[in-house]
Amino acid sequence: MTISSDHKLGALERARSYYDDFAETYERHRGDGYHALIDELQFEWVRPFARDATVLEVGCGTGLILGRLADVTDHAMGIDVSPQMIHRAAARGHQVALATATQLPFADDTFDVVCSFKVLAHVPEIERALAEATRVLRPGGHLVVDFYNPWSLRYLAKKAAGPGSVGRQHNERDLFTRWDSPRQARKLFPRSLDIVSCRGVRVLTPFASAHNIPWVSEALRRLEHKAADSPLKCFGGFLVFLLRKRSDER
Repeated sequence: MTISSDHKLGALERARSYYDDFAETYERHRGDGYHALIDELQFEWVRPFARDATVLEVGCGTGLILGRLADVTDHAMGIDVSPQMIHRAAARGHQVALATATQLPFADDTFDVVCSFKVLAHVPEIERALAEATRVLRPGGHLVVDFYNPWSLRYLAKKAAGPGSVGRQHNERDLFTRWDSPRQARKLFPRSLDIVSCRGVRVLTPFASAHNIPWVSEALRRLEHKAADSPLKCFGGFLVFLLRKRSDER
């Protein structure tokens, strides 16, 4: 199906409005508990490849992951569709640019590592976004991206709870969201990428607020670390893929 340019622009403007509104409250409760655990489990896979490398985060938000990247490399930058998110990331001293996942403002083969978390699930043209991430990745470089998984407790919890409020004017229904099973996700990658591995994030957490209970949160944290690379990983709310770009192809 061909998507008209007007439809694409409308989707982009809706996403920008959503995230501009979200920017004001985005960091509430992000420093500990559930959200900190998710960031920790996702970033663990980036860290070994990002050390002293050139790294791009697609959809950097207010710069929380960029802050973790800054601890291991001096050559990290981020892009985001939201001017308000970018403003907050820049205020932290991060190198950032306003851009979309489907049109990255960089030359071919620029970065050693490209990562993107909680972003691709909200991009209607996901295959184009993956192609762009691959284009700017150097041969032999690594891509780390996640997908929302319908085979998960997170999916069931979202369906049961309904759309949550976001910012002052939006709820989750206002943003395009897709859910891809492990099998579906594997079919989306460009052929120039080899899948190295996959891990599941948020495998056992029934609902995010469970991490507000101190002893429950600590127990779940330990269990989530063990489950991430176990046979249960296919039931993670977030499927995180580690891929490598072939040296003989762009």
